[in-house]
Amino acid sequence: MSRSLSIIIPTLNEEGRLAATLGALPAGVEVVVVDGGSRDATPAIAAGHGARLLVTEPGRATQMNWGARHASGEILLFLHADTLLPAGALEEVESCLGGEGVVAGAFRLQLVGDKKGLGLVSWGANLRSRLLQLPYGDQALFMGRQVFVELGGFPEGALLEDYRLVSALRRQGRIVLADGYVLSSGRKWQRQGLIRTTLVNQLIVAGFLLGLSPQFLALVYGVRK
Repeated sequence: MSRSLSIIIPTLNEEGRLAATLGALPAGVEVVVVDGGSRDATPAIAAGHGARLLVTEPGRATQMNWGARHASGEILLFLHADTLLPAGALEEVESCLGGEGVVAGAFRLQLVGDKKGLGLVSWGANLRSRLLQLPYGDQALFMGRQVFVELGGFPEGALLEDYRLVSALRRQGRIVLADGYVLSSGRKWQRQGLIRTTLVNQLIVAGFLLGLSPQFLALVYGVRK
């Protein structure tokens, strides 16, 4: 890549998935794992794969902002600990950000799991991302450091850090989808159910647009990051 890139991964007790995520990353890229106080082998796994390990207070937005502050890359890519980047991801990032008026991008989503309906959820997420320029955090958001800093990073709070940042990014320019698909765990949908998870997600966004605080919405719907 002509510009350096840092991959930032927030973690909290992810020993079952982090090794696969780190193992799928391209060589020669700075990887910053920001742990929120894991009580399992997550920190050891991160260190064993050569990632830079930081520790901070738990909270995905807090962790990602801390990682961005300490990363050295001109481009920042935020990756969930249970999500695998596709082959050729770096080239796709560079191509996307080189487009006219583009301020950020993300990958297409493929949820992985044994529950029926995950394909439909993935299709809906990709349709939303393409038509509304509204990808979420499980799609590996990426952007230039300068843009990220100017917007103040991820809004810190209980919920919606990705939605709120992407909404701000849309006011600055275009958000594009890369051609490749990230493989992201469908564990949340498997654990809570497809209909309930989708309904709660939509109600949270609707409540936020109506002026309710993310902290209140998290309390009402019992959602933890």
